[in-house]
Amino acid sequence: MSAPPRRPQYISQRSISCLSQYSYKGVDKSITSKYILNPFWNQFVKIWPTWVAPNTITFIGLSTVFFNFATLVYYDPFFLAEKAGATGPPQWVYYTWAAGLFFYQSMDAIDGKQARRTGMAGPLGEMFDHGCDAMNTTLEVILAARALNLGRSWWTVASQVASLMNFYLTTWEEWHTGQLFLGVFSGPVEGILLIVVIYVITGYYGTSFWDQGTLSFAGLNRLPLLDKLPDMPLNEAFMVFGGIGLAFNIATSYMNVYKSCKEKKTSVIRPLAYLLPFPFTVFLYVSWLTPWNTVALPTATPNPLDAGATLEQKTTPAPPGLESILNSELFVPFLCAWGLQFAHQVGKMILAHVTKSRFPIWDWMWVWLTVGALDWNARTLFGRAPLIQTSPERTRAFIWFTVALTFASYVRFCTLVIGDITNYLGIACFTVRKKDENGEWRTAQEVNAKKTQ
Repeated sequence: MSAPPRRPQYISQRSISCLSQYSYKGVDKSITSKYILNPFWNQFVKIWPTWVAPNTITFIGLSTVFFNFATLVYYDPFFLAEKAGATGPPQWVYYTWAAGLFFYQSMDAIDGKQARRTGMAGPLGEMFDHGCDAMNTTLEVILAARALNLGRSWWTVASQVASLMNFYLTTWEEWHTGQLFLGVFSGPVEGILLIVVIYVITGYYGTSFWDQGTLSFAGLNRLPLLDKLPDMPLNEAFMVFGGIGLAFNIATSYMNVYKSCKEKKTSVIRPLAYLLPFPFTVFLYVSWLTPWNTVALPTATPNPLDAGATLEQKTTPAPPGLESILNSELFVPFLCAWGLQFAHQVGKMILAHVTKSRFPIWDWMWVWLTVGALDWNARTLFGRAPLIQTSPERTRAFIWFTVALTFASYVRFCTLVIGDITNYLGIACFTVRKKDENGEWRTAQEVNAKKTQ
């Protein structure tokens, strides 16, 4: 006699019952995928035995990105980049980044094919796939910024915002339309290939290649009229190109949502409100990154009986080396905390999609971020010194605790959600197993064979 199924630990009973209604729907208009990559992926998936679980394939791919990030931390732990005096990583490392990212893209693409080969397709796969993609997004922002010699700069922050916004838009669109839409040029396909090319170019020419002017590189800086234009560096021009792509994706995503709402005869304005959590989160992080302003603070209280007394004022500068988190060794940990919090945020959005639940708006991490941002800007906002981030050591501890907090929160979310889905659907996460009619774990092949009899 099998044990009764346990109650869900995270997903509500009503929501988890909708998992049985899930069916993946996707549209991919990429010419690159259709004529080049997909034929390769169809052959690549065949080298993996059917006893390898689809989610295991996804995680193996993500592990190569973790390895790439580890090499960055080893060779340039403070994320200085050459323009700030860094001497590493060696140029050959960028080739490994290119190979690792292409391998991740391939593994991410074949996990669904492996799921269909093994009969393991389901909502857990989409949840796991999107979770890995969300973590990869921030890591690639950091790695690409290093390859482009952007280092600690607002351009890197802008790249983080644009990349996360693209991901948020895609997830927001999928919740409203019920399908994943990839256009002619999409981040998971052409976007990743573009970054692979950047790594290869940097591996050959070095990071200084991206510092040369765009017009000079194209040989247009001597032409009439064009010689009057600013010669924007190639790395900054690439960021502008990304901004244009983001604007196009915003318009495309909203048009798809607009059409879906029209078909369902629902409001076409209300979906825009569900975009607000993203800019609010960006506001909190960027506010925390702003330079520490110095404000005149009172250092003594005048004697009210002394008519000639004056209030002595003294400017209190930021602790040495911490005028801003952006220009310190805390910049990369700060971006990692941001990426983990974002992965958790979009993870809840995907969960709402596969369980047909309400769109998640509130994020409790906003409370923590608000405390951090307000404390950091206490001089500007309240005319007083911070209470928490009063020294480099305390600021360092606070940022690293934020990393640990976002990591623990996301791991808890993943563990509980995976446990709920595997127990309800009877499909294992990292092995090719399913529960039979008695609730016992068997190989998926055995269970699927019994169902066809």
